Formats: sequence, C-alpha cells, structure tokens
Amino acid sequence: MNAFRHIKLFKNGRNQAVRIPREFELPGEDAIIWREGDRLIIEAAPPKSLIALLSELPSIEETFPDIEDAPPAPVSL
Repeated sequence: MNAFRHIKLFKNGRNQAVRIPREFELPGEDAIIWREGDRLIIEAAPPKSLIALLSELPSIEETFPDIEDAPPAPVSL
C-alpha cells in the first residue's frame, strides 16, 4: 500500500519547491524529476560511474620512487 501525505508548496526565488518529509527522503544529493500527465515523479538519481567518482577526487601529491622496468624474460613456446 502506498503512503500518502499532503504537503505544502512554496516559492524559492522563481522556482516552486516542496519540502520532502523524512519518511519519503531519497538517498544522495541528486534526484530526477519528470512529468507524466498531471503527475510529477521524483526518484533518486542513479549512482555516478566509478570513473566519474574517481575524477572528482583530489590529486595525490605524493612522489613515488622510480621502479626498475626490466625487460621481460624470454618465453619458450
């Protein structure tokens, strides 16, 4: 069974806004909204890809030691 709750709409600058009650809270900081007829549907945004997440991390300022890059040993096939 779906839970329903009446809420108040308010203005935030030029945008209409709604405060989402705790029991309807979505995870994360982003959401997706779209319209289906007279309904607005809000759902949690899918998680970012690992590449996108890693690209947001700060650079590592550590200096790594040089590693001898020896040629590979011969292989007999």
